[in-house]
Amino acid sequence: MSLRTSFMAAILLASTAVPGMAEDVKLPNTMSMTTYDVGSAGYAQAVAMGKAISDGYGVSLRVLPATSDVARLLPAKQGRVDFALLGSEAYNAFEGTEAFAAPELGPQNIELLIGANSNNCFTLALQGDSDIESAADLKGKRVGWVVSSPALQNNVAAFLAFGGLTWDDVERVDVASFGASWEAFLNGQVDAITTLSTTTFATQAAASPTGLKWLELPAEDEEGWARLQKEKPQFSPRVASDGPNMSEENTVECAGFPFPVLTAYSDKDADAVYNMTKALQEQFDAYSGVEAGLVGFAAERQNFKWVLPYHQGAIKYWEEAGVWNDAAQAHNDKLLRRQQVLNETWASIPEEEREAKWADARAAALAAAGF
Repeated sequence: MSLRTSFMAAILLASTAVPGMAEDVKLPNTMSMTTYDVGSAGYAQAVAMGKAISDGYGVSLRVLPATSDVARLLPAKQGRVDFALLGSEAYNAFEGTEAFAAPELGPQNIELLIGANSNNCFTLALQGDSDIESAADLKGKRVGWVVSSPALQNNVAAFLAFGGLTWDDVERVDVASFGASWEAFLNGQVDAITTLSTTTFATQAAASPTGLKWLELPAEDEEGWARLQKEKPQFSPRVASDGPNMSEENTVECAGFPFPVLTAYSDKDADAVYNMTKALQEQFDAYSGVEAGLVGFAAERQNFKWVLPYHQGAIKYWEEAGVWNDAAQAHNDKLLRRQQVLNETWASIPEEEREAKWADARAAALAAAGF
């Protein structure tokens, strides 16, 4: 059995209930979630949460790494896993864009349980000895293109747009996965790759002979941010302090959004979603110190006005926790109306015509509905 296969089949310690376990959280004996590649921040976060759930409630939580946006969601859609721990592809799935514009896919009815708003951020990792000081300096440089992930490809497009560039202005280096992009970076085959600042690969890169630095995206550059957000609406300016070569005294201006986000399909049992959301808050102290980004799962850091609606089961918990309010509900209702418009528009187009018609039909329908 290969290392990857063993990870994909791994079951984080399961046992029967032991004294001292919380009794008000009711979870099934076995649960599962998909997430990013082994070695990524998302995978490390999923494992930490899984262990806390397993230790706290005596359940088994399988963590299944997947290399592409679609592969992280389809098992949840098919009912083969309970939850999907995602990044910016959650937005694309909800909207039916990028990989999810494929005729057989379309808008996905995914909803949030919880999101991590942390002290890390997204930007481009740069070789420490490079002469790149701004996004405009990327012109002509070798930039990693993760072939299996349109979401990561468009992260790069957004960062290039900040500097007034496109993919046509750089040398594209194809890599098979997020993990492979870091292999190429460490081998000196690329000058820049998109990443989360707290991924474990970044620590390795910072200790390498060439070192590591980060592309700055200054909030004061309003025109740059307008170009960036045209490519990636879910990004906003963030001052990060978590990651190699970052600290409270040495912050980096970059891009942030809730990462990761734990999602389920809208038809997922509300009680299951409620109990999972509650479990993650009850066990917060058990996992939040394992990986830097996990502090963002704290109740007070939740962003209830992001680009995805919350699942009704999660809303029930957040209401009980006293952090859900009328403004959050109004925003959620608006997103559910948007979801309905997207679904109806998609269904109105014959599958054989979707590739040609979806983008324009989607834009027209959203505009007509006031979005």
